[in-house]
Amino acid sequence: MNDRRSLATRLSLAWEMAKRDVFARYKGSVVGLAWSFFYPVLMLGVYTFVFGVIFRSRWTAAPGETPLTSEFALILFSGLVVYGFFSECLNKAPGLITANAQFVKKVVFPLEVLPVSTALSALFHMLVSLLVLLIAMLLLKGSVPATAVAFPVVVMPLLLATLGCTWLFSALGVYLRDLGQVMPLVTTMLLFLSPVFYPITAVPASFRRIVELNPITGVMDGVRDTLIFGHWPDPRLLLWQFAVGLAIMLVGFVVFQYVRRGFADVI
Repeated sequence: MNDRRSLATRLSLAWEMAKRDVFARYKGSVVGLAWSFFYPVLMLGVYTFVFGVIFRSRWTAAPGETPLTSEFALILFSGLVVYGFFSECLNKAPGLITANAQFVKKVVFPLEVLPVSTALSALFHMLVSLLVLLIAMLLLKGSVPATAVAFPVVVMPLLLATLGCTWLFSALGVYLRDLGQVMPLVTTMLLFLSPVFYPITAVPASFRRIVELNPITGVMDGVRDTLIFGHWPDPRLLLWQFAVGLAIMLVGFVVFQYVRRGFADVI
């Protein structure tokens, strides 16, 4: 019973800190929290104009299907929804503990909730971007495929893996301050090594394995299949992704709990 209360308390604390982070980001602006909606709307409009009107970009379809042009911006944006969540958490992780040094020496404060609150804050922005994507699909295509209901299941492995990575890098960032400089470079590389601007089938076979090893590649394809192409996820692949995501989360949590003992000495 005490463990359940402790878990509930930590989740409640993480939720409150996430809300504080979200509101603090837009504090003082004219439209406030509405920017979380306007920003992805503006970006989707830019993508639609640049890639759909100017470049007339095509998304190479599967064998036997017609290459897609009108949906390119939606396909691109769906990939950025996934990437944005992952990169936001990773970029914040290295400086997360040092930025909240006042909590480190408080024995009663559960430091492990800081990465959770960061993930919840990024999740909020991902869901807002998802809402924008669904509205755009209704306006441009007239409908949203029924398979969209599988989105929470498809994205769950990403949530688990991202939380684990946030725990891991927030702990390592206390000891390796250079991580704060390296992580933006890593996430930028992941942007171009992920099937955001191109399908995985467009990658030469000799290099495709590199892209497939990217932790967000499989989830990104699954999100597109359910939201854009109307395909149900493969249960076996989904189970494998879930197992990998859970393993990453557990490793990140264990490492965080182990190395946190030295936080006070370093900070």
